[in-house]
Formats: sequence, C-alpha cells, structure tokens
Amino acid sequence: MSTITVKDGTEIYYKDWGTGQPLFFHHGWPLSGDDWDGQMMFFLEKGFRVIAHDRRGHGRSGQTPNGHDMDTYAADVAELTQALDLKDAIHIGHSTGGGEVIRYVAKHGKGRVAKAVLISAVTPIMVKNENNPDGIPLSVFDEIREGTAFHRPQYFQDFTLPFYGYNREGAKVSQGVRDNWWRQGMMGAIKAHVDCVKAFSETDFTDDLKSVDIPVLVLHGEDDQIVPFPITGAVAVKLLKHGRLISYPGFPHGMPTTEAATINKDLLAFIKS
Repeated sequence: MSTITVKDGTEIYYKDWGTGQPLFFHHGWPLSGDDWDGQMMFFLEKGFRVIAHDRRGHGRSGQTPNGHDMDTYAADVAELTQALDLKDAIHIGHSTGGGEVIRYVAKHGKGRVAKAVLISAVTPIMVKNENNPDGIPLSVFDEIREGTAFHRPQYFQDFTLPFYGYNREGAKVSQGVRDNWWRQGMMGAIKAHVDCVKAFSETDFTDDLKSVDIPVLVLHGEDDQIVPFPITGAVAVKLLKHGRLISYPGFPHGMPTTEAATINKDLLAFIKS
C-alpha cells in the first residue's frame, strides 16, 4: 500500500498510476478513492497520471479521532501533493471532495494547480442559516448523523437509493453499484463519518470560490437529491472568476458512476481546453 504520514501522525492512503499530466481525484462522503474507478481507468488509458487518496478516517487511511474538518482535509492533500511533487495538476472533486478541492486550491494550490473541477459539490454552503436562507435545515444533517452513528449498516444501504437516483420511476438499479458504495462506506471510521457531516454541510466556501484565479468547471445533476443543484452548483459558478457550468437534466448525485461516459467526455474536453 502507498501511504504518507502527515504531520499529526495520520496515515493517508493513495493510488498513483501512470505518467503525464496529473489528475488528482477527491472522493465524497463516506467513500474512498475507489469511487473514482470509472475515471481512473478512463484517464489512465488516455495517457494521464491519475491519483486518488482516501480522506483521513475513510477507506484505508488512518482512523484518527481528530482532524475531520475542511482545513485539515486540505492540509492533508497539500502534504500529499508536495510529497508527490505534483505540478500543473488538475484537481477533481465530487460532493464533499469538491469542497476539499476548492479549499485546497485556495489555501495551498498556488503554483501547483492548473485547473479544478467541482462535481455535485457541496460548495458554497449547504446548511440553512441567516446568510443562506435557502439552504437545507440543520435537522436534516442531524438525521444523517443519527443514522450514521447508530444505524450505519442499514442507513448506508438505504442511502444509495437517492444517491444514485435509484428511487426514481424507471431507474435501472445496479445492485453491484449499491454494494460497492456500502463496501466503501463501511471501511471507514464511524466517528470520522459522523464528524464529516459538519464539515460538508456547515463549511462556507464562498471566499475560497471568490479567490481562485484558475479555470474551474462545475458539473451538477439537476435531479441531485443529496446536494441540490439550485443552492450549490448554480450559486457556486457565479462566485468563480473563471467558472463554467454544465448542468444535466435528470442526472443524480452519483453521476460520475451512473453517467460515467458523459462525465468523462466533458472532463476530457475541459482538461484539453
């Protein structure tokens, strides 16, 4: 296994395949780098260097009780990108990973990052508050914490249905995709998963989005039941200096898996642009 030990002693697992321009993939909650299989293979075969890590407390990384916040997640990525000496990299994040990408780029990415992609991302902020009146009530995230903390095996099984839009009429359900989501989730630390809910729902990325000077592609499904498009992707692109939006009617939150052919095509076009 390839790992680095970051400054607080946590081991971070990563995959690093191929040569060429580096593409660094950041996964969503509560998954692992394995969630990018459909992109890692596609871009490896296109001649890129592909890298995906498991966020601390997730997948095969150390199950530390501490550091489950966006600043620490981004700092972990900074240590890994420095250790791998990545330059001219493109950072691609899904869901929580999108927040991680924009925080990393804003705080640590100067001189190392060429472009970024936010897919179904939690940016700029999810939770409803006085500055975000159209957001999601805190009670919804409290329910996610409750389900994760005390009913995780069944809760994670059930979560795959809205995640992939498998609860929509006429959806073609893949049991293998559902099982793989559950497998990834159950590999991680329960405390890390509970703590991460606050990180992905309450972190405000407004200033990060405004400060980034590089080109950023925003991809979002219009039928995203987990991270609703009108309060995230549609808002985030307006805060970016060099943002471009592609929204997809009917696509679910987990569209990098269910709609990989479309997502990969649009990613490749942006990378080559």
